[in-house]
Amino acid sequence: MASWCVRAVRQSYSVAASPSLIRASPRLLCTAAHQKSGQGSEEDQKAEQSPTEKALAEEKGQLEEQLKEVTDKYTRSLADMENLRTRSQKMVEDAKKYGVQGFCKDLLEVADILEKATESVPKEEVTAQKNPHLKNLYDGLVMTETQIQKVFAKHGLFKLNPDGGQKFDPYEHEALFHAPVEGKEPGTVTIVTKVGYKLHGRTLRPALVGVAKAP
Repeated sequence: MASWCVRAVRQSYSVAASPSLIRASPRLLCTAAHQKSGQGSEEDQKAEQSPTEKALAEEKGQLEEQLKEVTDKYTRSLADMENLRTRSQKMVEDAKKYGVQGFCKDLLEVADILEKATESVPKEEVTAQKNPHLKNLYDGLVMTETQIQKVFAKHGLFKLNPDGGQKFDPYEHEALFHAPVEGKEPGTVTIVTKVGYKLHGRTLRPALVGVAKAP
């Protein structure tokens, strides 16, 4: 039994002292150290790249916000320019339409005089047999009045002559008086003392009227 124990100890000692094992151990240690150092370098590289990637991500976000802001400003500028163009075009059109407003007002007085002149002549007196000169003068006044109304219409100027019974419109009529009139509804036009005019749909001069009221 003792001899067997001695042999086992010697064999184990010989195996432990084998040169092949002693030569292999440094290689194993170097390989493990190299692997460990490689893993460490990769981790260090990742640690070094993460701040750069973070900075790039932040810069990308800032650039996207700037792009969004610039795009919004550009869109608003386009809308403002379009609104300005529309307003300018409307102002030019209005200037063309209503630029003659003052001139038209002056001509309205001439039209009123011609109308009163023709209305003041009795129809029975306007005959060739009684007074041919008066008839010629009257015909000339009528022709002049007709022609001036054609010129007015050509430039968008039309007469406002409300019929009896028409509802009073404060945008087109100016009430001189209110009086109860039999057979007329309250708030309707009963008489026109002076015709009005509209220039391209805009009241240039309201018609002067009398308005019926409740008794």
